Amino acid sequence: MAYLIAVIAILVIVLIIVFAAVKVAREYERGVVFRLGRLLPQPKGPGLYFIIPVVDRVQKVDLRTVTLNVPPQEVITKDNVPVRVNAVAYFRIVDANASQVQVENFMVATSQIAQTTLRSVLGQHVLDELLSERDKINAILQGIIDEATSPWGIKVSIVEVKDVEIPSDMQRAMARQAEAERERRAKVISAEGEYQASERLKDAAAVMSQEPITVQLRYLQTLLEIGSANNSTIVFPIPIDILTALSNIAEAGRQGS
Repeated sequence: MAYLIAVIAILVIVLIIVFAAVKVAREYERGVVFRLGRLLPQPKGPGLYFIIPVVDRVQKVDLRTVTLNVPPQEVITKDNVPVRVNAVAYFRIVDANASQVQVENFMVATSQIAQTTLRSVLGQHVLDELLSERDKINAILQGIIDEATSPWGIKVSIVEVKDVEIPSDMQRAMARQAEAERERRAKVISAEGEYQASERLKDAAAVMSQEPITVQLRYLQTLLEIGSANNSTIVFPIPIDILTALSNIAEAGRQGS
């Protein structure tokens, strides 16, 4: 009986050791193994792998892309405008060992780097650049943060500035500026249209001065347009040139008869 109990106890211990020695890592996971405190060169996984119980300690690392929301930051732009800006960063671990050895907590460290970089970079740009050149600023942020986190085995792929909160008085000033700019453009377009119209009138006057008959034809066309209206009585002047031409025609007719 005692022998049977001993065998069962041994089997239980063996099963516990086997279960402790067998590990499974998913496709997006890697197992960073410390053997007696020393880091093994290659992380384990994906799939089934074995460790030495008690001797080895495993830290699983997720290799999927992480979405990091950067908390809102109070920033003073280069033209001394206070704004409140938040951003989002996307990064993933490309070196599982470095993420566990080179930094204590890579999530906290990356978040802090993103916050300080956001304040530093935006403080070097004026408000107009922050609003109109968002892609350029995002590229600068991504490059700086990626370079800072690279020793930790982290690759930052995207950094996006999401919201830019501007003080209400500044918003009203910007609205007035935009309205003034629209009025200026409208006046410029109107002046340009008048200039082009005057150029066309000058060309028409030059043509009419070379062919006086065109003035009379234009006059007759105007009479036709007036006559097509619903006016009951139309009073219009007759140019002297037309009266002279009509009298010459009549005189010629009398002489011919």
